Amino acid sequence: MSINRKLRVAIDMDEVMADTIAKFIDLYEIRHQTKISLGDMRGKEFNEILPPHLSATLRQYINEKGFFRDLPVMPGSQEVIKALTEKYDVYVASAAMEFKNSLEDKLEWLNEHFPFISWTNIIFCGHKILDADIIIDDRIKNFVTFKGRKLLFTSPHNMLITDFERVNTWDEVAAKLLH
Repeated sequence: MSINRKLRVAIDMDEVMADTIAKFIDLYEIRHQTKISLGDMRGKEFNEILPPHLSATLRQYINEKGFFRDLPVMPGSQEVIKALTEKYDVYVASAAMEFKNSLEDKLEWLNEHFPFISWTNIIFCGHKILDADIIIDDRIKNFVTFKGRKLLFTSPHNMLITDFERVNTWDEVAAKLLH
């Protein structure tokens, strides 16, 4: 590591900065009158708890223009990430290539909710091959080749995973990285 460089923190967007699960829960309640509980999701992906007759809709919804544009912001993320930018070089690293409209939606969402993050610090990618010192992500597949400190941000699908340093909230991120 260069003596002049701040440590780099790579932060995932979906289920870390943006609450995609809340969006799905609302979507299925509005469009299908189907109530989905976070408690039912423990250790499962969202598609695993959908009734069989709705399983094909998930991919359809996630590909809709605007799906990623109006996601709720994770509580505390704006304040903590702003504070992190004072101490670290902060990058948003989000998979934005799989779903046809997600790149534009995600960029607009970030510009609205995190205007202090420069476009130069936004990495839209497929695989997260990153030169960072710390990663905050909800998907352990992004930890496989990562050499630095890995913080697993709690999401229903990863609640049974115990092999990584876990953060449940942005306050916990602040406690680990800002003090």
